[in-house]
This record gives sequence, C-alpha cells and structure tokens, in this order.
Amino acid sequence: MTSFLEELRWRGQLHQTAGEGLEEHLRSPSQGGVMRVAYAGFDPTSDSLTIGNFIPAKALMHWQQCGHKPIVLMGGGTGLIGDPSGRESERTLMSREQVEANVASQRRILEKFLDFDRKRPNGAIIVNNADWLTTLGFLDVLRDVGKHFSVNEMIQRDSVRKRLEQRDHGISYTEFSYMLLQAYDFLHLFRTLGCTVQVGGADQYGNIVSGMDLIRREHAGAPDKGRAFGVTVPLVTRSDGKKMSKSEGTAIFMSDGTRDRTTPYAFYQFWINLPDADAVQWIMWYTLMPRDEVESLAAQQQQNPQDRPAQRALARHMTTLVHGTAETARIEAASRALFSGEVRELDAASLRMICQEIPHVAMPRDQVIGAPVVDLLVASGAAASKREAREFIQKAAVTVSGRPVSDPASTLLPDHVLPGGVALFRRGKKTWAAVMIRD
Repeated sequence: MTSFLEELRWRGQLHQTAGEGLEEHLRSPSQGGVMRVAYAGFDPTSDSLTIGNFIPAKALMHWQQCGHKPIVLMGGGTGLIGDPSGRESERTLMSREQVEANVASQRRILEKFLDFDRKRPNGAIIVNNADWLTTLGFLDVLRDVGKHFSVNEMIQRDSVRKRLEQRDHGISYTEFSYMLLQAYDFLHLFRTLGCTVQVGGADQYGNIVSGMDLIRREHAGAPDKGRAFGVTVPLVTRSDGKKMSKSEGTAIFMSDGTRDRTTPYAFYQFWINLPDADAVQWIMWYTLMPRDEVESLAAQQQQNPQDRPAQRALARHMTTLVHGTAETARIEAASRALFSGEVRELDAASLRMICQEIPHVAMPRDQVIGAPVVDLLVASGAAASKREAREFIQKAAVTVSGRPVSDPASTLLPDHVLPGGVALFRRGKKTWAAVMIRD
C-alpha cells in the first residue's frame, strides 16, 4: 500500500506540506508506522457541500484508506465569524439557527464518504468546534491565544493583506480574528484527540501554519511534544479557466437537488460533459480508482475520445457516491432514452426527473388531450411560434412521446401521455420539452 503522501502525489493532489519530518511521521501502519490523526474543517456557509469542498474530504478518504484516523471538523463556531480566505469583501454573518441547520445538512453528506464505525481503530469521527469555541471567554482568547500571535505576521497573510489593500472593503476585526480561532481548533484537537495533521485547501495554508505555530509555542519547553504538520490540496480549476464557486454561481452541489441546488440528473451530466482535457485528471482527483485502472481508462480515452469512457466512469462513480446506486441507474436509463428517443419505457419518477431539466409547462388535462400538437410545441418551449412548429413537423423533425408526427394538423392523443401525466416533445436530435398534465 502506498503512503498517504505518495497517494496524493501521483494523483496530482499534493499542493504544499508544512513541518519537518512529515514523511516519516506519516508512514502507514502497514509500513511499520503508527496510526496518526488528521482533521479537515468544513465551514457551514451553505447547507450543502460542493465538488470543491469535496477535495479535502477526498484527502481524508485516502488518509483512512492508509490506516490513519480522520476527523471531520464542522465549523459551527467559526461559521458564526466567517473565513476571509479568498474573499474580496466581508461575509454576511449568519444566524446561529442557520449555521446549526447547515452543520446538520453537511454532516449528512460527509457521512457518505468516510467509515464512521466506532469499532474500527481508525474509524472517522465528527466534531463541532462550537462545542469548545462558544465556551471560550473573550479574555481567555486574548490571554491564552492572542499572546502567541504577532500582528505584524498576521497582516502578511494573503487573506488579510489583499483585503487591507482594498480601500473600499478592508477587513473587520471579526474576520481578522478568524485565524486565531482556526489555530485554536488545531490546538484543541491536538490536546484532546492527539491530532497532529491538518488537511485543507491551498487557500488554507496560512491558517494551518498558524495552528502549527500555536501548538509549537504552547510546547516551547518540550519541542518534541509540540510537533504538528499541514497538508494542502489544490483548489479545483478547469482547463477552460472556468471557476467552480458559489460566489460565481457555477458551484456543483452534492445535495439532493432541493431548492436551487444541483439536481441528481444535472450532477451526472456535469461529469459527462467535462472537457476531454479534464476527464482523466479529475478521475484521479475525485475517485479512489487505483493507478492501473486509471492508466487503462486513460488509454481508452485516448483511443476513443468520442465514447467519453473517462467521463462516463467518473459520472457513474460520483453520482453513485452522492446519490446512490438506484438513482444513478435511473439517471443513466433516462440519459440513454433521451439520446435514442426511446422514452416510452421510462417510469414516472424518471420522467419527472427529466422534466426538471428541460423546458416544460403544466396544463389542465382538458387543454392537452385533443389539443393541436403545434400549439403544445409552442406552449412547452419546443418551438418559438406556430409557423416554426409547422415547419419542424413538415421536415419530420418532431416526435411526441417517442411517436413521430408528420401532419401539422395532428392532435395530442391519450397514447401520447406517459406515466405520471407527461408528454415529451422532441425537436431534432437534442431539443426536448414537456407538457405536464394537471388533473
């Protein structure tokens, strides 16, 4: 078995490390080393994780796979403050109730990725820093934590310096203090759970080093007992330069698709539509697929890129991980049906899922059955006008629920209504729309 650092290296997921002697410290138990404890923190700025947040969680998956013990730290306390890293302006402070709800929601997602079996020595655990940060008094923070921090050094951190250079925004004392609280998290876990390693995104390097420094200064009289380390993983970027961020509105969420979150179908399609330049690299980043399988898949991708083998493997893996085997099978069946046009075998749940992803309109049954197909093409969004709809039909470019339509005077028949009261309209090979019948 490869070591944790070796695993991250070959996958292109090792950005920086901090602390001398890290390689020796992290020898896997199978290599004669001892089990170590590492944590990664997740701030509850949303009720869902994104595929960007997943990368530190993925590092913890490798950590556990190598025989070490992972800690998931939920930022119920720091989430009340807000991390300035990567921000150009002040965060809007959330209520305690919203933070607690987000913590609970993110926790349910994270429990899908790690083994939390308490019977295993390296079973993962979840902690919430609200449990200790909310009991700290202000004077305690200033006296026991603040005394170890130099303001001169703090303002040199990228997250602070960039904000200080912006006259319009600057940085509040609240966000300026964030690094003290994150550093204290590391110290607390070091003291209580023997945690010696913090894992985080590339933008967290400064905060991680601050925690290491705090631990070292707390053990100034016994430096061998104050050894702590840091590992950062790259931030997610695409070869086309597109950002994957909540602030940019391009985040891909790992929740169930409620409200404005990514639906399971859209989640699957995101991976399917990855550029070829990203596909193999993201297989290494996002899956636990061993090296020989990755290399085999890379060869297939190079030989037959039109078949998108890497994208399909990645889509199946990630959708199964997040949404389960049954939902993935339903999505794949729906995708095949939309590609081929053979939609009549789909069940009601699959059809409802498809309707969420394409233009659709809900109409009473008496306005659908017997209505001119031309009118329904316009109402559903499959055509811009009746004239355009007639032209499409005359060119044999229209099907209704899998049945070809060749007469512009055609009406919608009961046979066109699929399970769940759905009529699907296809124009050409790729354009779909739906009418959902209201009873």
